[in-house]
Amino acid sequence: MSVDRVTLRLPREHSFLSVAHLVVGGLAVRLNLNFDQLEDLQVALAELLEQHESDDEITITVQLVGDVMEVELGPFDETLTAELARADGGDDDVGLRRVLQTVVDEVDVGERDGKPWIVLKKRVEA
Repeated sequence: MSVDRVTLRLPREHSFLSVAHLVVGGLAVRLNLNFDQLEDLQVALAELLEQHESDDEITITVQLVGDVMEVELGPFDETLTAELARADGGDDDVGLRRVLQTVVDEVDVGERDGKPWIVLKKRVEA
C-alpha cells in the first residue's frame, strides 16, 4: 500500500488539536498499526502539541517511509529545544525527551527557517 504525505496546518488553539489526533489516528488505522503503536504516537503528539509557545500555526506532516511512520511538527521556539536537551534529573523527573523516547523509536530535532521542528519516528510492526 502506498501512502502519500499528509500535511495539516492548524491554529495552536486547543480546540483544533483534536483534528491532528484524528488525522494521525486515521492514517495509523489505514497502515494497520496496532492499538499500542497508535497510542504511543498519540501520546507523543499530545506532548508536543501541548507546547503553547506562540500564536503561529502549527504544521503537522505524516508519512510512511518504508516501515516507519514519520510525524513532523513545527515550528516551535527555542524553549522546546532547551527542554528536549535537558537531562532528566532522576526517577521523579520525567522530562519531555524521556516521554518521547519512551513512546517512539526516534526523536529528531531539526531546523527550518531558523525555528526548531520535531520529527517523530515509529516503526510499523506487522
